[in-house]
Amino acid sequence: MYIVPLAWLYVALMMAVAEATNSNGTLLGALITFVLYGLVPVALVVYLMGAPSRRRAIKAREAAELAKMTAGKASVQPDAGGHAATDAVTPVRKEP
Repeated sequence: MYIVPLAWLYVALMMAVAEATNSNGTLLGALITFVLYGLVPVALVVYLMGAPSRRRAIKAREAAELAKMTAGKASVQPDAGGHAATDAVTPVRKEP
């Protein structure tokens, strides 16, 4: 899975070496070449390739949390916080 990003980093590294060793090239140009042609695109591609596995991990974690919450209860209550749904004291108004 990671062979293509590694190969791309190798090519970008060779481009940077060629830039640094050229008579008109500089080390700053080589660094910019390696970062802009190598690290940034590879980081983006690896991040996008990992999106499905991150999504599966999130869904599995949510399913485990839901199973843990419902394991001890017979039914799931919408308000399981233990607090009253409204104020315990009804508001009192002045009558006109």
